[in-house]
Amino acid sequence: MILDLFAGPGGWSHALSLLGHRDIGLEWDEWACKTRAMAGQLTVRTDVSKYPVHPWVGRTRGLIASPPCQAWSMAGKRLGRLDQPLVHEAVAALAAGRDIRAQLLPACRDPRSLLAAEPMRYLHALQGVGEPEWIAMEEVPDVLPLWRQYAAVLRGWGFSVWTGILNAADYGVPQTRRRSILLASRTRVAHPPEPTHAEVDEPEHLFGPGRRRWVSMAEALGWGATDRPVPVVCAGGGPGGGPEPWPSGARKALAGSRGRGAWAPRAAERGTWRWSLRSNSQAHASIRSLTQPAGTLFFGHRANECTWIAEPAGGESAGSFGAPPPPPIRITSAEAGLLQTFPADYPWSGTKGRKFSQIGNAVPPLLAVHLLAPFLTHRRYDPSATDPKTFGLAA
Repeated sequence: MILDLFAGPGGWSHALSLLGHRDIGLEWDEWACKTRAMAGQLTVRTDVSKYPVHPWVGRTRGLIASPPCQAWSMAGKRLGRLDQPLVHEAVAALAAGRDIRAQLLPACRDPRSLLAAEPMRYLHALQGVGEPEWIAMEEVPDVLPLWRQYAAVLRGWGFSVWTGILNAADYGVPQTRRRSILLASRTRVAHPPEPTHAEVDEPEHLFGPGRRRWVSMAEALGWGATDRPVPVVCAGGGPGGGPEPWPSGARKALAGSRGRGAWAPRAAERGTWRWSLRSNSQAHASIRSLTQPAGTLFFGHRANECTWIAEPAGGESAGSFGAPPPPPIRITSAEAGLLQTFPADYPWSGTKGRKFSQIGNAVPPLLAVHLLAPFLTHRRYDPSATDPKTFGLAA
């Protein structure tokens, strides 16, 4: 089996299905489990920290883990950084077969911090029977020192291990999402997958293939490349849902005018507007043009702050226009899912807030495919061999 700890709505699972495999996911969140069920993925709804390890011993080929990132993420309070010494202590103890989680938990500023030590509990038990064959783990960049601690233990157990930070945009994801990665194998030399994309086009050269330009939001959403209309429904209301705040006319503004393609700028009386995505309402929020990849998508309590905004194109000032800009338009869960490279018809379950939370916490399937392909096919993943629609990208 392939065991997927903290499986979420199925980023890793969908990637495995594209490679002809499937996993069994352990997941606690009710709505993520419902999404997985609708997607046909095998799931045990459970608290990973309390689930026994013995059912997996002698049966596990690969182990995947993406512990919850809220305690470490820049989107939250980052109390996990303050808890790092406790997490390192827990990992060291679990690697030696000593479970001191109950003693450490009361001292944690965020109780979720210790979840990053859970994979070691499983790995120690599996190590006794020479399992698993391979490991893939993912988290926010701040977790890299912890992955290095895991790596030191795993090398002592006979694994080849690579740790580092990868940018999802380098693998065709329309999002500059940086993640700390651990890859380990008992049967091959672990190394990161070769990037397929770069910030600018790189032509083929004597020593290897070139790399295509990063995938833009417009390409991923199919805006501009086709006449497909922008969805009228937008993600409004509070975290749990509620009425749509913008009339359909606002989204029609995003769709452009005179059928010039869905991402085309809306013509104003003087000058032109262009659309960009603002990640949240804070001053340091990333703002990316539709011709660029998105910044890292995170939602949670800021789900409804991720908005399409109109900016003057061509260097004009907003005051040079004869009319005010179109109002901000909140991103939809369908759009956010596409920017994470989930299929357009992925069956997200729950309220708008629940859907956004699942999307923001998920591993982009296209990144996961690149990470997993060497373990399962023993070759580099070739995205040109697969219909891009499989990843929710426009053809």
